[in-house]
Amino acid sequence: MSDPRQTPDPAVATLADPAQIILPVVDLCRTASGPRDRQLLYGETITILHRTAGWSYVQAAKDGYCGYIPANSHAAFGTATHFVSAAATHAYARADFKSPDLTSLSFASRLSVTATIGAFAQTSLGFIPRAHLAPLPQAAQDPAAIAALFLGTPYLWGGNSRWGIDCSGLVQAALLACGIPCPGDSDMQLDLGQKAEGPYKRNDLLFWKGHVALVTDPETLIHANAHAMAVTHEPVKAAISRIETQGDGPVTAHRRF
Repeated sequence: MSDPRQTPDPAVATLADPAQIILPVVDLCRTASGPRDRQLLYGETITILHRTAGWSYVQAAKDGYCGYIPANSHAAFGTATHFVSAAATHAYARADFKSPDLTSLSFASRLSVTATIGAFAQTSLGFIPRAHLAPLPQAAQDPAAIAALFLGTPYLWGGNSRWGIDCSGLVQAALLACGIPCPGDSDMQLDLGQKAEGPYKRNDLLFWKGHVALVTDPETLIHANAHAMAVTHEPVKAAISRIETQGDGPVTAHRRF
Protein backbone atom coordinates (compact mmCIF):
# COMPACT_ATOMS: atom_id res chain seq x y z
CA MET A 1 0.00 0.00 0.00
CA SER A 2 1.43 3.38 -0.97
CA ASP A 3 2.23 5.92 1.73
CA PRO A 4 0.04 9.04 1.29
CA ARG A 5 2.79 11.16 2.79
CA GLN A 6 4.90 10.64 -0.32
CA THR A 7 2.31 9.53 -2.86
CA PRO A 8 0.07 12.23 -4.36
CA ASP A 9 -3.64 11.52 -4.09
CA PRO A 10 -4.66 10.67 -7.68
CA ALA A 11 -8.19 11.93 -7.02
CA VAL A 12 -6.82 15.39 -6.21
CA ALA A 13 -3.55 15.75 -8.14
CA THR A 14 -4.62 17.35 -11.41
CA LEU A 15 -1.73 19.82 -11.82
CA ALA A 16 2.06 19.71 -11.98
CA ASP A 17 3.09 23.36 -11.61
CA PRO A 18 6.57 24.13 -10.21
CA ALA A 19 6.72 26.82 -7.53
CA GLN A 20 8.72 27.92 -4.52
CA ILE A 21 8.01 28.91 -0.93
CA ILE A 22 8.05 32.68 -0.31
CA LEU A 23 7.52 32.80 3.47
CA PRO A 24 10.24 32.07 6.06
CA VAL A 25 8.45 28.96 7.40
CA VAL A 26 5.24 27.32 6.19
CA ASP A 27 3.32 24.47 7.79
CA LEU A 28 2.72 21.53 5.47
CA CYS A 29 -0.67 20.27 6.64
CA ARG A 30 -2.35 16.89 6.37
CA THR A 31 -5.54 18.48 5.03
CA ALA A 32 -6.60 22.02 4.21
CA SER A 33 -6.78 23.74 7.63
CA GLY A 34 -5.68 20.43 9.18
CA PRO A 35 -2.80 19.54 11.53
CA ARG A 36 0.84 20.18 10.66
CA ASP A 37 2.79 17.19 9.38
CA ARG A 38 6.05 18.97 8.44
CA GLN A 39 7.30 22.43 7.45
CA LEU A 40 8.79 24.04 4.35
CA LEU A 41 11.35 26.85 4.30
CA TYR A 42 11.83 29.95 2.20
CA GLY A 43 12.97 29.13 -1.33
CA GLU A 44 12.18 25.41 -1.18
CA THR A 45 10.93 23.95 -4.43
CA ILE A 46 7.48 22.40 -4.60
CA THR A 47 5.10 21.06 -7.22
CA ILE A 48 1.53 22.34 -7.02
CA LEU A 49 -0.78 19.38 -7.56
CA HIS A 50 -4.13 21.02 -6.85
CA ARG A 51 -5.60 24.40 -5.94
CA THR A 52 -8.62 24.90 -3.74
CA ALA A 53 -10.10 27.83 -1.81
CA GLY A 54 -7.14 29.45 -0.07
CA TRP A 55 -5.00 26.30 -0.15
CA SER A 56 -2.65 24.41 -2.47
CA TYR A 57 -2.02 20.68 -2.40
CA VAL A 58 1.72 20.29 -3.06
CA GLN A 59 4.64 17.88 -3.08
CA ALA A 60 8.02 18.96 -1.70
CA ALA A 61 11.03 18.44 -3.95
CA LYS A 62 13.43 17.70 -1.09
CA ASP A 63 11.69 14.53 0.13
CA GLY A 64 8.48 13.99 -1.82
CA TYR A 65 6.27 14.86 1.17
CA CYS A 66 2.71 15.82 0.18
CA GLY A 67 0.33 18.14 1.95
CA TYR A 68 -1.56 21.41 1.97
CA ILE A 69 -0.07 24.89 2.33
CA PRO A 70 -1.73 28.33 2.24
CA ALA A 71 -2.13 29.65 -1.30
CA ASN A 72 -0.29 32.87 -0.39
CA SER A 73 2.82 31.00 0.76
CA HIS A 74 4.23 30.23 -2.70
CA ALA A 75 4.96 31.91 -6.01
CA ALA A 76 6.27 31.06 -9.46
CA PHE A 77 9.42 28.99 -9.52
CA GLY A 78 12.71 30.91 -9.36
CA THR A 79 16.34 29.83 -9.38
CA ALA A 80 18.19 30.04 -6.06
CA THR A 81 21.92 30.76 -6.02
CA HIS A 82 22.67 30.48 -2.28
CA PHE A 83 21.40 28.89 0.92
CA VAL A 84 21.51 30.02 4.54
CA SER A 85 24.47 28.18 6.05
CA ALA A 86 24.21 29.74 9.53
CA ALA A 87 21.69 28.51 12.09
CA ALA A 88 19.61 31.58 11.23
CA THR A 89 20.04 35.02 9.73
CA HIS A 90 18.33 38.38 9.20
CA ALA A 91 17.61 40.31 6.04
CA TYR A 92 18.27 44.03 6.55
CA ALA A 93 16.86 47.11 4.85
CA ARG A 94 20.35 48.23 3.84
CA ALA A 95 23.86 46.78 3.70
CA ASP A 96 24.29 47.86 7.32
CA PHE A 97 23.72 45.71 10.40
CA LYS A 98 22.30 48.77 12.19
CA SER A 99 19.55 49.18 9.60
CA PRO A 100 16.09 47.72 10.29
CA ASP A 101 15.81 43.95 10.05
CA LEU A 102 13.03 42.97 7.65
CA THR A 103 12.70 39.24 8.17
CA SER A 104 14.51 36.19 9.52
CA LEU A 105 15.47 32.99 7.75
CA SER A 106 16.39 29.55 9.07
CA PHE A 107 19.28 27.33 8.10
CA ALA A 108 18.81 25.77 4.63
CA SER A 109 16.54 28.53 3.31
CA ARG A 110 17.30 29.13 -0.37
CA LEU A 111 17.45 32.48 -2.15
CA SER A 112 18.91 34.32 -5.10
CA VAL A 113 21.77 36.78 -4.59
CA THR A 114 21.66 39.60 -7.15
CA ALA A 115 24.64 41.68 -5.98
CA THR A 116 27.15 42.05 -3.16
CA ILE A 117 27.89 45.22 -1.22
CA GLY A 118 30.77 44.88 1.20
CA ALA A 119 29.94 42.18 3.73
CA PHE A 120 26.32 41.88 2.54
CA ALA A 121 24.49 40.06 -0.23
CA GLN A 122 21.55 41.75 -1.91
CA THR A 123 18.40 39.64 -2.28
CA SER A 124 14.71 40.23 -2.91
CA LEU A 125 14.18 40.10 0.86
CA GLY A 126 16.86 42.64 1.71
CA PHE A 127 20.54 42.53 2.55
CA ILE A 128 21.88 39.39 4.22
CA PRO A 129 25.36 38.97 5.77
CA ARG A 130 27.53 37.11 3.28
CA ALA A 131 29.05 35.15 6.17
CA HIS A 132 25.64 33.52 6.68
CA LEU A 133 25.32 32.28 3.09
CA ALA A 134 26.96 29.61 0.96
CA PRO A 135 26.67 29.10 -2.80
CA LEU A 136 24.58 26.33 -4.33
CA PRO A 137 25.31 23.55 -4.90
CA GLN A 138 27.45 22.90 -1.87
CA ALA A 139 27.34 19.98 0.54
CA ALA A 140 28.68 19.74 4.06
CA GLN A 141 30.65 16.67 5.14
CA ASP A 142 29.58 16.05 8.74
CA PRO A 143 25.87 15.64 9.64
CA ALA A 144 26.59 15.88 13.37
CA ALA A 145 28.18 19.30 12.89
CA ILE A 146 25.07 20.50 11.05
CA ALA A 147 22.82 19.14 13.80
CA ALA A 148 24.88 21.07 16.35
CA LEU A 149 23.81 24.32 14.68
CA PHE A 150 20.35 23.64 16.10
CA LEU A 151 21.44 23.21 19.74
CA GLY A 152 18.94 25.01 21.95
CA THR A 153 16.27 25.15 19.25
CA PRO A 154 12.84 24.62 20.85
CA TYR A 155 11.20 21.25 20.27
CA LEU A 156 8.25 21.52 17.87
CA TRP A 157 6.26 18.54 16.62
CA GLY A 158 6.60 18.50 12.84
CA GLY A 159 9.07 21.41 12.94
CA ASN A 160 11.82 21.90 10.37
CA SER A 161 13.38 25.26 11.25
CA ARG A 162 15.66 27.03 13.71
CA TRP A 163 12.51 28.40 15.37
CA GLY A 164 11.27 24.88 16.18
CA ILE A 165 12.24 21.36 15.16
CA ASP A 166 11.53 17.74 16.04
CA CYS A 167 13.72 14.65 16.07
CA SER A 168 13.22 13.61 12.45
CA GLY A 169 13.38 17.22 11.25
CA LEU A 170 16.80 17.57 12.88
CA VAL A 171 18.12 14.38 11.27
CA GLN A 172 16.70 15.38 7.89
CA ALA A 173 18.28 18.85 8.03
CA ALA A 174 21.65 17.34 8.94
CA LEU A 175 21.62 14.68 6.23
CA LEU A 176 20.21 16.79 3.41
CA ALA A 177 22.86 19.43 4.08
CA CYS A 178 25.45 16.72 3.44
CA GLY A 179 23.84 15.60 0.20
CA ILE A 180 22.33 12.46 1.74
CA PRO A 181 18.70 11.85 0.69
CA CYS A 182 16.45 11.71 3.73
CA PRO A 183 12.68 11.47 4.20
CA GLY A 184 10.84 13.60 6.72
CA ASP A 185 9.58 11.21 9.39
CA SER A 186 11.48 8.85 11.68
CA ASP A 187 9.63 5.71 10.59
CA MET A 188 10.70 6.37 6.99
CA GLN A 189 14.26 7.15 8.10
CA LEU A 190 14.58 3.60 9.46
CA ASP A 191 15.63 2.47 5.98
CA LEU A 192 18.62 4.84 5.83
CA GLY A 193 22.16 3.47 5.81
CA GLN A 194 23.01 -0.06 6.90
CA LYS A 195 22.33 -2.05 10.05
CA ALA A 196 25.16 -1.45 12.53
CA GLU A 197 26.43 -3.32 15.56
CA GLY A 198 29.05 -2.74 18.20
CA PRO A 199 30.36 0.60 19.49
CA TYR A 200 28.54 3.71 18.35
CA LYS A 201 30.29 5.95 15.82
CA ARG A 202 29.83 9.59 14.89
CA ASN A 203 26.83 10.09 12.59
CA ASP A 204 25.23 6.75 13.43
CA LEU A 205 21.45 6.90 13.81
CA LEU A 206 19.67 5.41 16.83
CA PHE A 207 15.96 4.72 16.69
CA TRP A 208 13.24 4.17 19.24
CA LYS A 209 9.54 3.80 18.54
CA GLY A 210 8.67 7.27 17.22
CA HIS A 211 12.09 8.79 17.89
CA VAL A 212 15.52 9.16 16.27
CA ALA A 213 18.85 10.59 17.43
CA LEU A 214 22.23 11.23 15.82
CA VAL A 215 25.41 9.99 17.49
CA THR A 216 28.15 12.61 17.93
CA ASP A 217 30.74 10.35 19.58
CA PRO A 218 30.69 6.83 21.11
CA GLU A 219 29.23 8.19 24.35
CA THR A 220 27.07 11.12 23.22
CA LEU A 221 24.12 11.80 20.94
CA ILE A 222 22.23 14.88 19.78
CA HIS A 223 18.48 14.96 19.36
CA ALA A 224 15.41 17.15 19.44
CA ASN A 225 13.48 15.75 22.37
CA ALA A 226 10.33 16.45 24.34
CA HIS A 227 12.14 15.69 27.63
CA ALA A 228 14.17 18.90 27.38
CA MET A 229 11.76 20.47 24.84
CA ALA A 230 14.85 21.45 22.84
CA VAL A 231 17.74 20.13 20.79
CA THR A 232 20.32 18.86 23.26
CA HIS A 233 23.36 16.69 23.65
CA GLU A 234 22.80 13.74 25.97
CA PRO A 235 24.94 10.78 27.05
CA VAL A 236 23.92 7.75 25.00
CA LYS A 237 23.56 5.45 28.01
CA ALA A 238 21.53 8.03 29.92
CA ALA A 239 19.22 8.61 26.96
CA ILE A 240 18.65 4.88 26.43
CA SER A 241 17.88 4.37 30.12
CA ARG A 242 15.64 7.43 30.40
CA ILE A 243 13.63 6.68 27.28
CA GLU A 244 13.01 3.09 28.33
CA THR A 245 12.17 4.10 31.92
CA GLN A 246 9.61 6.65 30.73
CA GLY A 247 7.81 3.88 28.86
CA ASP A 248 8.94 4.41 25.26
CA GLY A 249 10.89 1.18 25.03
CA PRO A 250 14.44 0.20 24.03
CA VAL A 251 16.48 1.15 20.98
CA THR A 252 14.83 -0.50 17.98
CA ALA A 253 17.50 0.13 15.33
CA HIS A 254 21.11 1.25 14.92
CA ARG A 255 21.98 2.45 11.41
CA ARG A 256 25.26 3.60 9.85
CA PHE A 257 26.22 5.28 6.56
